[in-house]
Amino acid sequence: MEEFLSSNYTNLTWAVEFMAAITGLVCYKKYKHTPVRFFIFFLCFIAVAEVLSLYTMLIKNGSVFWFLKGTVLQRNYWWGTLYWTIGSIMFYSFYFKQIIKTEKYLIILKYSRYFFLAYALIYIATHFNNYFLRNIPSLTIMGTIIIFMCVIFYFIEVLQSNKILKFYKSINFYISSVILIWWLIITPLVFYQVYFNNVDWNFIFLKWQIFLFSNIFMYSTFTFSFIFCNPEIENNKLN
Repeated sequence: MEEFLSSNYTNLTWAVEFMAAITGLVCYKKYKHTPVRFFIFFLCFIAVAEVLSLYTMLIKNGSVFWFLKGTVLQRNYWWGTLYWTIGSIMFYSFYFKQIIKTEKYLIILKYSRYFFLAYALIYIATHFNNYFLRNIPSLTIMGTIIIFMCVIFYFIEVLQSNKILKFYKSINFYISSVILIWWLIITPLVFYQVYFNNVDWNFIFLKWQIFLFSNIFMYSTFTFSFIFCNPEIENNKLN
């Protein structure tokens, strides 16, 4: 099992990511007048970003990116932090601002995302080496808090409206539920990052399994929701 996961981790992850992105594009016409269209674009971006992150496999003598060997770009922590740890939080906070209507919730999300971005930029500027050498736990934790706020605000609005009667048909309900579960599962792993080295292979395999099954669950649910759910027309607030 461990050998299979280590050999096929990337392929399995790509499969579910591209499945969700392609399904979203196929169903784009269904959601093109709703904020879900932004979510479809985001999934496509993530799929491409995951492919680009594999540039590290081409860093060896005689290969395309051999000149990066021995530099800070030899590892892709910087790219993962940029497009996922920071990028996904900025996107999700933007996305929920399109579907949440309560003014006080919108104000909280607005300033939370600005604070998060400012903190990220300041941290990277003051810990530039760490940006290229490892994941940044504080950004992951802050990002999870923002995700938690986004989802809780959305759920409160659903409970206080008629949407609760057909919540199981709402794609935003599935998106909210899945990303909350994903971040709550993944975030605790940052506290054990010290064990993610060539010495403790048991932890490495455990982390791979958690990420893999979490990704399969998340992207499979996105794929299902694109097909099963009905579009919800919202008043777009592009800010």
